[in-house]
Amino acid sequence: MLSQILVTLDGSELAERALPYAQQVVAPTGEIILLSVVDIPSFPIYTVYPMSVVAREPDYNTVVTDLLLSSKEYLESHANNLRLSGCRVKTIVKCGDPATCIIEEAQHLNVDTIVMSTHGRSGLSKWLFGSVTQKVLSAIPCPVIVIPGIVEKADQVEEEVTTVDA
Repeated sequence: MLSQILVTLDGSELAERALPYAQQVVAPTGEIILLSVVDIPSFPIYTVYPMSVVAREPDYNTVVTDLLLSSKEYLESHANNLRLSGCRVKTIVKCGDPATCIIEEAQHLNVDTIVMSTHGRSGLSKWLFGSVTQKVLSAIPCPVIVIPGIVEKADQVEEEVTTVDA
């Protein structure tokens, strides 16, 4: 059993698949740390509005604040579910490059392991966007538990069953 586990969440169902694995390996007195990294551009992104729109464009700082707040709320909702099952949980939201922030936070907290999911990108997509998981694996000094990026949707399974029956 591990005493301090870092779980990375990005708002996707794939990332959330890491949560049950973290629950399985955390010690009864251990702690799960939920980390979300918001990759905010260092310059404002402006949207072109049609001339008929009177509302003005949101302020860059307001957008950043809203992103950070929604990330914190997202983590807290998962933290509350984990707490209901008896886990000790802490949440952290960081700004920056996801891989860099994950590595720095894991080193700063001296965690026993990182549990994260991979999005399963390959080919051109992996080349264009890179792989946060791969970057973390190549630079982190602690063990990393990687959950494969496969999500089954109930309606897809039902559709397959319907197709087989036909």
